[in-house]
Amino acid sequence: MSDFRRILNYVKPYKKEAIAAMILLGLVVAADLSIPRLVQVIIDDGIANKDMAKIINTSLLMIGASIASALFMVGNTIAAVKVARSFEADLRESVFKKIQTFSFGNLDDFTTGQLLTRMTSDINQIQMFIVLGLRMFTRAPLMFIGSLSIMYATNPKLANIMLILLPITLVLVTAFIRVVTPYFSKVQERLEALNQVMQENLSGIRVVKAFVRREYENERFEGANTQLFETQLRFTQLLSIFFPIIMALMNFGTVAIIYYGGLQVYAGVTSVGQIMAFINYLFSTMFPVMMLAMMAGQISAANASAGRIMQVLDTEAEVQNKETPVRLENVEGRVVFEDVTFSYRDDGGDPVLTDVSFTAEPGQNVAILGSTGSGKSSLINLIPRFYDTNKGRVTIDGVDVKDMDMNNLRANIGISLQDAVLFSGTIRDNIRYGKPDATDDEVFTAAKAAQAHEFITGFPQGYDTMVGQRGVNLSGGQKQRVAIARALLVKPKILLLDDSTSAVDVETETKIEEALEKMMADTTSFIIAQRISTVLNADKILVLDEGRIVAEGNHVQLMDTSPIYKEIYDSQLGDGGAHQ
Repeated sequence: MSDFRRILNYVKPYKKEAIAAMILLGLVVAADLSIPRLVQVIIDDGIANKDMAKIINTSLLMIGASIASALFMVGNTIAAVKVARSFEADLRESVFKKIQTFSFGNLDDFTTGQLLTRMTSDINQIQMFIVLGLRMFTRAPLMFIGSLSIMYATNPKLANIMLILLPITLVLVTAFIRVVTPYFSKVQERLEALNQVMQENLSGIRVVKAFVRREYENERFEGANTQLFETQLRFTQLLSIFFPIIMALMNFGTVAIIYYGGLQVYAGVTSVGQIMAFINYLFSTMFPVMMLAMMAGQISAANASAGRIMQVLDTEAEVQNKETPVRLENVEGRVVFEDVTFSYRDDGGDPVLTDVSFTAEPGQNVAILGSTGSGKSSLINLIPRFYDTNKGRVTIDGVDVKDMDMNNLRANIGISLQDAVLFSGTIRDNIRYGKPDATDDEVFTAAKAAQAHEFITGFPQGYDTMVGQRGVNLSGGQKQRVAIARALLVKPKILLLDDSTSAVDVETETKIEEALEKMMADTTSFIIAQRISTVLNADKILVLDEGRIVAEGNHVQLMDTSPIYKEIYDSQLGDGGAHQ
């Protein structure tokens, strides 16, 4: 329950509204408890004595109590909903901001479906608990204690019927809570799995269609959906069994009160009005017990959700600033890898980079070649400190990136990846994503260098063309060129291009390279490429194999010294393969 209590700290800013809600609920209970007693007065003092004035006056009091109860309940609902919705908004914002602090390693531990479920369904579960809590937690115990006290104060012998009903009811409630509690966690887990399937399918719908896998995806969804359905159905079935049993007990109590009360009326010990009041108080006593069962289930659901949310909030970013990070004011762009070993696993096993050492001087164009899985992307991910090294260090202008302020570090780095991620909005907004205050001239210059200006101006709305989700209305090459323009616009001192022209034809790629040489002459560039034609003019070429640098030099040097590089060259551009 510790996670649950910690989550409830988000209610503290709205403590006044929460207290007001509980006070109003107490007034609702007071008004509701007075009504059975007024019914008794009407029957015993009004109807029995044929006193019309008594009947009218007491009826007016009942109407007043009912109106007061309704008004107090409206006020309670307004206050409770304000607290719950404010809590929900604050908590969701905290979770979102926490996710923004995650490093790549943290994001590797959570799937998109998991994070979406926790930010939506799990938070909604706790919000529902708060609404019910502020409307039921005060009302249920007060109704129970108040009704039982009035019953014993009025007729102790008749009230003793509750001594039979309450233990049976409490045993049933306890059994019900124990049985249903695991289902709340299961429902959230099943929902999370369903969301994951939906997220993967919707984001990859084109791949699904291309490989004619619609039936397979339908089966995956059906499986996840069926598991969720069966869990929810089982829980609902348990509810459908529990409540009729409780209602049967309440009806048994009603019959018992009428029977024994009737005997007392016959003996002249009690009155008909008192019997009617007792029946009402019976329901007022048993109703909170039923609510206890429901609230216990809701508490279980909220507690499970709180644990899942706190798992996100308690996750510490694997990559963090030091207490007094270094800020570089005039970055030159000298990048050095010193005996770097890196593994995605915490225990340092199965390294993807081993003892990597090289130097990239300011303004140099460094190309990285290697087969799939050789560690190319992992290498450049260490420069902006998306991950931390396990051994060795990466320095920029002689400063270890672990000692640098991350915002300052990344502000001097431009990045364009193979999988170009664009956001909903205009093309203009996407290009100036890293520099929102960029002028149109700066946007146009970056777009021209990325060879994107021509196709953008070909759209009817030009730079104001709206980009669909993840850029679905642009081709792969168009998205990559917009992403390159976005990286160039910030005028970085270090540029990372991770196979970012893979969807661009050779002629356009050549034009991009020529533009980069002019525009980014003072920028240290790292280019991952599959086509060797992309790297022929690089100042330095690194050839990776199984996480190690097996060759280093320019094209001419490597043709003489590296059999691996020469083999790649021959397979693509030499006599050994087709020309690109």
